[in-house]
Amino acid sequence: MSKKGFICLIFFIWLNASGQIQKGVLTATVDTTAVKIGENIDYYLQIKVDSTSKVVFPEQPLFAPFELLEASQIDTIRSQSHFLYTKKYSLIHFDSGNYYIPQQQVLVDGFSQIAKLIPIRVNTVKVDTTKQKLFDIKPLQKVKRNYEDLIIKLAWFLFVVFVIVGILYTYFFQKNRKELKKQELPPFERAIEELKALENESLNKQEEFKRYYSRLTDVIRRYLKEEAKIDALESTSEELLLKLEMRKDAGTLDLDRKTLISLREVLQNADLAKFARSMTEFRIASEDRKVVETVVIETKEALPEPTEEELREKAAYQEFLAKKRRKQQWIYGLAGTSILGILTFLISILIYGYYPVRDSLLAYPTKVLYSGQWVMSQYGNPPIKIETPDVLERMKGDKNNVQQFAMGTLNSPFYIDLLFNFPNKKSSSNLKEDKDGKGAALINTVISSFESKGAVNILMKNDELELPSGLPVAKVYGTLDYPKKEKSDRVRCSFNALLFTFEEGTIILKMMYEKEDRYGSKIEQRIINSLELIKEL
Repeated sequence: MSKKGFICLIFFIWLNASGQIQKGVLTATVDTTAVKIGENIDYYLQIKVDSTSKVVFPEQPLFAPFELLEASQIDTIRSQSHFLYTKKYSLIHFDSGNYYIPQQQVLVDGFSQIAKLIPIRVNTVKVDTTKQKLFDIKPLQKVKRNYEDLIIKLAWFLFVVFVIVGILYTYFFQKNRKELKKQELPPFERAIEELKALENESLNKQEEFKRYYSRLTDVIRRYLKEEAKIDALESTSEELLLKLEMRKDAGTLDLDRKTLISLREVLQNADLAKFARSMTEFRIASEDRKVVETVVIETKEALPEPTEEELREKAAYQEFLAKKRRKQQWIYGLAGTSILGILTFLISILIYGYYPVRDSLLAYPTKVLYSGQWVMSQYGNPPIKIETPDVLERMKGDKNNVQQFAMGTLNSPFYIDLLFNFPNKKSSSNLKEDKDGKGAALINTVISSFESKGAVNILMKNDELELPSGLPVAKVYGTLDYPKKEKSDRVRCSFNALLFTFEEGTIILKMMYEKEDRYGSKIEQRIINSLELIKEL
């Protein structure tokens, strides 16, 4: 190689090396190389470049077998003419063993920078079975679906439907009532009343004149049919006038000739308004109503006195109409009461909720207890003041220094047991802190009392509780399966026991109710809030 070529080669190598330095070096670090199963690992990618370089971190980095929990934003620090870019990734793994975090690639001005592999040790979590009890896996339990939202939506739909039905019912009931009332009136009085109603009509349009004359002719036709026994409803105007002429000639209906002529003009005006769409003057329409009223009055006067048989038929017909009206009133009354009851039920659901309304109507046992009249009283010595749904009954005990009060039994919807155990009978209200194992013995006493009654699968927790009165107590609570008499299978129940420890003895308040009971926890909380230890003077 010539000297000139050697110099070019050296210059090219130096230029390439300086370019790599300018592009920066990628470093990868972690906060720890040894973690436990389920612990987070913070993985950092960091690169230092000049101010003109463009850095691109991987958009979807692969960290298998590790799982990516979170990727932070790029942190940028400026140092004179250089920039330091840092990106943090949170990783996790759920299997023990030795692993490597895969190499990651960062692009700097289109050139690829590769991070190194980092070894990670994932350790197992040791479990001391001598200190931590092991329990059997609980069987699957069916969870009842909550239909509250669906019921509320259905209640809104039914409410709107029944409101519409109620409005329609009121409209048709009033309309039918008026029609029945009109039918009970004698034909003459009903015709005069309908003609009086037409007197107040305002007529401006052709359709109004058409309805006016239709009602006007219906009045006279119906009256002639009912009183004069003339087939007037199915007859044309000319046929009706011909029948009246024949009755006049026969002497059975003595009407004045002028009246018949006036009635002919009224019928002609009515035919023109109904079929020829003509509009007469309001004055002529008013005179036509008076003519019809005159025809009705003269027909009433011209008719012979009714016979006894006709009077009986009329009376029987009136009685039939009265019975029909009373029957329809009963039907509409029952329908209205039903609609009102359903609307009241739906409104109550929308205001108070479905289950409170349903449980109130069906007298759900714990709902009755919760909504009933509670009793505030004092029991035992030192006395405990407590509010309960009913008075606690004194129970007979074998020991002289043990007092026990209870409401119901373990088979009851809600069970309360208040026990005073003071072997050294000295009244004291100074609570003693449980530091000598006395609390553990009391907890075992509570659990044993349930087990002796047949309870199984007892899951228990204990905690410290401060009552609203400021009194600190120990709390033991959880769930158990109890064989209630009225149930074929064991019932999952919730229990709660409050322990008051004194130097001379203990007070234990136990409560139990079905776990799925909607009101048990409310009753329990109300009882706890009312607890108060009466200090002796």
